Amino acid sequence: MDLALLRTFVTVHRAGSFTRAAALLGLSQPAVTSQIRTLERQLGRPLFLRQARGVTPTTIGDELAHKAAPHLDALVEIAETGLDEESSMRTLHLAGPPEFTAERALPALTSLAGQDGHSYALRASFGTADEVLEGLASGHHDLAIATARPRGALLTATPLCDEEHVLIAGERWAARLGADGPAGGGLGPGGLGRGGLDPGGLGRGEALPLENLPVVEVHETLPFVSRYWAAVFDACPAASGAVIVPDLRAVLACTASGAGLAVLPRYLCADALKRGDVVALLEPPVPPLRTYFLVVRTGTLAMPHIARAHDWLLRAAVEWS
Repeated sequence: MDLALLRTFVTVHRAGSFTRAAALLGLSQPAVTSQIRTLERQLGRPLFLRQARGVTPTTIGDELAHKAAPHLDALVEIAETGLDEESSMRTLHLAGPPEFTAERALPALTSLAGQDGHSYALRASFGTADEVLEGLASGHHDLAIATARPRGALLTATPLCDEEHVLIAGERWAARLGADGPAGGGLGPGGLGRGGLDPGGLGRGEALPLENLPVVEVHETLPFVSRYWAAVFDACPAASGAVIVPDLRAVLACTASGAGLAVLPRYLCADALKRGDVVALLEPPVPPLRTYFLVVRTGTLAMPHIARAHDWLLRAAVEWS
């Protein structure tokens, strides 16, 4: 079987379309189509189902990709680095969510460089879970950090760590809610007051209804606030976003300046909580958690530079949860 045909097949499988695969391979779309047809004739079985937008692998196609992709990746690694381990610096391509990657993963990986006598270059990119997993499957990244476990056998995921989410507000809003510090259980979707839970939203005593507070979030759909409300209050938030900014670090800065309430990972706001820049409005017995996964293309942990980074992040993550 022609290795060039297999390489084209694996690229199409990862890209999900002949057009995207052609761009990745530097070939024309008709050339890619011709190579896939040739491989299908050799195997006597269809490898893809052609659809209006892209292609979907058949069962045989998925099986072939699962078997061939790791070996092709290893051959590409040998071709790029040469037989001499010292002939070139290996580059690790990492992708993940911007805040977690910047605050935790990158410091951990850069501290690894040179410690075990191996040098490598590091290239990082940021994106959503869907974006980084698609890029990993397409061969753009070696290692991805995602908040969703990928499906299928092409990618292999290992739980990395859990992050706890905290409901916070600036000192001014916390005072109006009647919260001088972490609340032990008097907060409901209606309000937090010295009189306790008020799910009807009227508040008691000096309480300000919680739903009246402006919300700071990363997206109009309020993903962090909605997840927190569902887990803690078994309800949906009624408020809409007052400030929408696509970076959790900016959410923290806006919340500390008095823009409203927010839900953030504890690791990201721990220092601000200690300084009193923001106040935790509630400490539920079981706080909402989100799991991060460390993801590679199946079989690529045979590559030493990917395996070292993978292992180092798992060891570092022991201190993160």
